[in-house]
Amino acid sequence: MAAVPRSALKLKNVLLFLASIVASILVAEAAVRYIDGYPMFAMPLGKPEGSAAVDPAVLDKFPLAAGVDREWFFGEPPPLPNRRKVDPEWQKLFHYIEDHNVGGMEFRPADPFKAWNSVFAGDPCQHKFLRHAPGMLYLYDPPDGQPRPPYRYMPDATQPTGLVTNQMGWRGAPIEVPRGPRTIRIVFVGSSTTVGPPHLPFSYPELVGYWLNRWAESQKVDVRFEVLNSARESTVSTDNVAVVKNEIVPLRPDLVVYYEGGNQFELHSIVDKVPPRSAAPKAPPVTTVPGWLQEAARYSAILARVRAAVGMAGTSQDGREWPKPDYHLQWPQGLSETDPDLSYPKLPVNLNLIQHDLDEMRTAVQKVGSDFAVSSFLWMVKDGMVLDPVRHKYILEQLNSSYYPFRYRDMERLSNFQNRLLAKYAKTHDIPFIDTARYFPLEPDLFVDAVHTNYAGLRLQAWITFNLLVPVVQKHLADHSWPRPTDPAAPALPTITPRKITFTCQ
Repeated sequence: MAAVPRSALKLKNVLLFLASIVASILVAEAAVRYIDGYPMFAMPLGKPEGSAAVDPAVLDKFPLAAGVDREWFFGEPPPLPNRRKVDPEWQKLFHYIEDHNVGGMEFRPADPFKAWNSVFAGDPCQHKFLRHAPGMLYLYDPPDGQPRPPYRYMPDATQPTGLVTNQMGWRGAPIEVPRGPRTIRIVFVGSSTTVGPPHLPFSYPELVGYWLNRWAESQKVDVRFEVLNSARESTVSTDNVAVVKNEIVPLRPDLVVYYEGGNQFELHSIVDKVPPRSAAPKAPPVTTVPGWLQEAARYSAILARVRAAVGMAGTSQDGREWPKPDYHLQWPQGLSETDPDLSYPKLPVNLNLIQHDLDEMRTAVQKVGSDFAVSSFLWMVKDGMVLDPVRHKYILEQLNSSYYPFRYRDMERLSNFQNRLLAKYAKTHDIPFIDTARYFPLEPDLFVDAVHTNYAGLRLQAWITFNLLVPVVQKHLADHSWPRPTDPAAPALPTITPRKITFTCQ
């Protein structure tokens, strides 16, 4: 028998080795499919959804509301009926700005597809960031002539980001017109943590609505829940006052739920000698990933994991809190942390202004016979926590750079205080308090950054919120205050007809 050449044996061994790797990957596919939100062989990758899986043991730690089946958690709503193909011209413009983004974080690729408040925009060429627009914008005229909110999403659109909007320019399915006599309408208001990442299939309010309807069906309750999401990113409480008054109140909802707590979370007012944010350190260096691997990782889930492994192997970070300069936090004299005084004149983290704006929203809602509720806010921060420097990169960078120079312990202290004050506010004004943060686990794998959850966290947030809303719903069903009678005098939906303008800045 002729001897087999050594080179052939080597090739055979290499092929067997590669075959074993492929076989192992195929076997592991089901197990790891949701570790990072990508299918194992997804090409191209598109937008990651984060982990879509939640440990079932986590669900067992949370008490279910009466009549709720734990198995519902694993279901999802049907696809949105108003999702369409993206306008090719919009898609082209989106990619152009991605490749020629002169505005950086001030003007982003999604911004041309918003209808900007004409009073807020003024002369776009004189505007701080709208001057970076690609020679065109969509505008609308606010009904009250005020510059808030800065924008609305384009109505009845599917955007290049994946965001799908209804007649109001709100995220989600079309609004029922006219509103049915057995429809319970709930509207969520807030910022980016409420509207949710646009590339994900649903926001957390949409999931709440799905489960409320499953609950109603199981209880044989003759009602339909229409849960709407009026939120948009980068807004603050004063913007949301305008959203409530101009957009939500005309819909005569049964309930309005406020969820926000990050965009006005500023510790500067109670800290002396705060270094400028420009002094914030950059992320500690990591091993340089070759350019070809960076590019290839955009298209292959396997190579994305190889890229992460390279970064993990060479990172100089250990996941601990970065060094911070000394400063003194001056807690307001006489202000209780456990039982906040709502009338204290100098509350930290803008809580005087936020309370004032909550009063404005609550009063506007109650004037038309609707109920108002507030929710506690989720923060992924804890004194002494150690994160994975690669997997939790954005949590580390947000807490240590964006919130520089504040220490974890102070952010944890103030976020807890903020939620206690919101609870006190709800109790004082006899409105529901949806204490989602009380039951949400402080698990970094459920977050993208310190305040935004990934899809697993978003689903869990929706599940907890849904269970906390069920007793509120039951109370109103029992006293027949919900659903509200159809109001023939209710105004038409306050929709907008954006107009396109073009301009050239010198």
